[in-house]
Amino acid sequence: MPATLENAIEERFIRASGPGGQHVNKTASAVQMRFDTRLAGLPDPVTLKLLKLAGSRADTQGVITIFAQRYRSQERNREDARNRLAALIEKARSKPVPRIPTRTPYSAKRKRLEGKRQQARTKSLRGKPSGDD
Repeated sequence: MPATLENAIEERFIRASGPGGQHVNKTASAVQMRFDTRLAGLPDPVTLKLLKLAGSRADTQGVITIFAQRYRSQERNREDARNRLAALIEKARSKPVPRIPTRTPYSAKRKRLEGKRQQARTKSLRGKPSGDD
């Protein structure tokens, strides 16, 4: 990560919850990473999109908190948290592909109308027979 992004990251190591035996009670293997978007130096549109993508992980001051405890080792959890942050930033930087409207093909319209005609014929046959006999 660039130096400006490194300045915006603060990491705390805490004890992880869940299974792990005696080891889990002695070591601080989980990582709580706080990323301050104000210090990151990202463009405003990217910052806004990043905060929107972060959802409940972001607070009102623009700090995104990522909690990683997937692995047993502190280093792997740290790497996991950084990868998740990098993926989030990359997703915020990408521009959506504009949708190009297309016309409905003639064959699809014809098929739909033919299906409607068939349904109408079927329903008309369900009525009472006429008394023309």
